[in-house]
Amino acid sequence: MASTAAGKQRIPKVAKVKNKAPAEVQITAEQLLREAKERELELLPPPPKQKITDEEELNDYKLKKRKGFEDNIRKNRTVISNWIKYAQWEESLKEVQRARSIYERALDVDHRNIALWLKYAEMEMKNRQVNHARNIWDRAITILPRVNQFWYKYSYMEEMLGNVAGCRQVFERWMEWEPEEQAWHSFINFELRYKEVEKARSIYERYILTP
Repeated sequence: MASTAAGKQRIPKVAKVKNKAPAEVQITAEQLLREAKERELELLPPPPKQKITDEEELNDYKLKKRKGFEDNIRKNRTVISNWIKYAQWEESLKEVQRARSIYERALDVDHRNIALWLKYAEMEMKNRQVNHARNIWDRAITILPRVNQFWYKYSYMEEMLGNVAGCRQVFERWMEWEPEEQAWHSFINFELRYKEVEKARSIYERYILTP
């Protein structure tokens, strides 16, 4: 009887110890699994829902950024660097038409800003919008014909496109403004590159006769 009683006392004791450890492990494992699943649901929603969410978040981001840029422009309308940053940001999103619109608005504010014309034309060239780039260079040299950088870049673009006749036409227009010596040399070298020796000679003669 005594041994039976001792056995009865021992069994609940062992059972108590045995039940205690697994219970803690089991609860912890359940908690971890539940938390992991919750995190998974938060981070990885079903694909269609994730796509919509991403689009909405991107649109929200764009709206906030545009509002920030517009606010800056409203406060400092004549600070052209703000316009350029805005346009470049739109270009980084492949929003070339929006960037173009911003550059045009900026030109309404300051059409004599050299950096603005350069950045605008460079954007069009970078995006292979050749006719748009031509239009910008043409406007730039009409408004600011004494800015040699415009003529150099315009003629260089035409030559790189293989448009020899177009490049020559740009040089001819430039020479009408009787520019500095380096410009004449650039024209002469251009003609020599294309074996137009006689034309190069005639250009040199025109340069010599220029007062």
